[in-house]
Amino acid sequence: MNLTPTEEQTALAGRLRTLGASALGADIETRDRTQRLQPGDWQRCADAGVLSLPVPKEYGGLGLSALTCAIALEGLGAGCRDNGLMIALGAHIWAVELPLAEFGSPEQKQRYLPALCDGRMVGAHAITEAGAGSDALSLTATARREGDTYVLDGVKRFVTNAPVADVFIVYATVNPALGFTGVTAFLVDRDQEGLTVETRFEKAGLRTAPWGEITLRDCRVPLSARLGAEKQGSRILSRTMAWERALILAPLLGTMSRQIDECIRHARGREQFGRNIGRFQSVANRIVDMQIRLEEARLLTHRAAWDLAQGTSSYFAEAAQLRTSESAVETFLDALQVYGGLGYTTSTDIERNLRDALGTRISSGTSDMQRLVMADKLGLTSRTRDTTTTGPHGAPSTAGGRHAYAR
Repeated sequence: MNLTPTEEQTALAGRLRTLGASALGADIETRDRTQRLQPGDWQRCADAGVLSLPVPKEYGGLGLSALTCAIALEGLGAGCRDNGLMIALGAHIWAVELPLAEFGSPEQKQRYLPALCDGRMVGAHAITEAGAGSDALSLTATARREGDTYVLDGVKRFVTNAPVADVFIVYATVNPALGFTGVTAFLVDRDQEGLTVETRFEKAGLRTAPWGEITLRDCRVPLSARLGAEKQGSRILSRTMAWERALILAPLLGTMSRQIDECIRHARGREQFGRNIGRFQSVANRIVDMQIRLEEARLLTHRAAWDLAQGTSSYFAEAAQLRTSESAVETFLDALQVYGGLGYTTSTDIERNLRDALGTRISSGTSDMQRLVMADKLGLTSRTRDTTTTGPHGAPSTAGGRHAYAR
């Protein structure tokens, strides 16, 4: 296993860092207050190939490996100050494009993937319900088969990108009595009769990644709208979560790196008691700890990406999401201490970064759920169904477990 970036990977990360710094997030303070995604920034990312990073070339993508995507997205996050945009992009790429590329029919891929890659369409992933968050496969949304159509009914909440999405991957059960084995995925266009979208959530952070609620009432979709086979939804979700957990926070590594650099500059320039505050051991140690946490999170992310490329089922995706999200919160709290009162104002990015980081601890599964899934993959928890894969230490693994998702 070689995790050393190649010249090509480093160059791509550099180009995306320049894009983020020069062309994205210029009005982030205003949009953070008004909770708006910037369509122009989204299109700039599409034009630069961000939306097409992992998508096969035959469908308009770049066909890059998971590790290359991780390195590239870290570069983008290092340059871009809009963390919400990074999460919105990740939800689009990992929870919509990726399952389409892996489980879609040739017709579905041709219809959606090129448009999702070039910015003509925005995708959203609708699974969470009022009573099905962490236990995401205990769904009440139903899909009733009637001839060559399915009738979808249910309500999905906390759907990232819903207010601006053109297509949704919706999870519903064909029979509630079947539990997780009845879950099936569907592609539902925004203009489909019976689907409505409501923007009703105001968030503490990640405000430029819009949330919405979708309601399906007698929403009739053709058989061709089903993603994968009937009752294959739990497998699709498990695969989606492996990629999303491993890579959706890769840009946050770049944000942490930028924050550390800014703290170092501040500590070198800020004088107290006749010397730079960076010479005080308490400040120096705090910044060193910030760097160590970044290195740990980066290594876990790259290892998770490596495993994805090898087709290996392991706990590294959950470990990467867990360590990156919790490290980000600790890092921005430390940055607040380094800057003091200035860091508590909106004249720096620290307070917004901290608010944004808090949201990453519940995205793609709460921190508690990540630990539970890891415990399951280590063979520590009881099982409610047969296992089909092997964990990193030879223990059986459900590759996601029952408690799979919360957003």
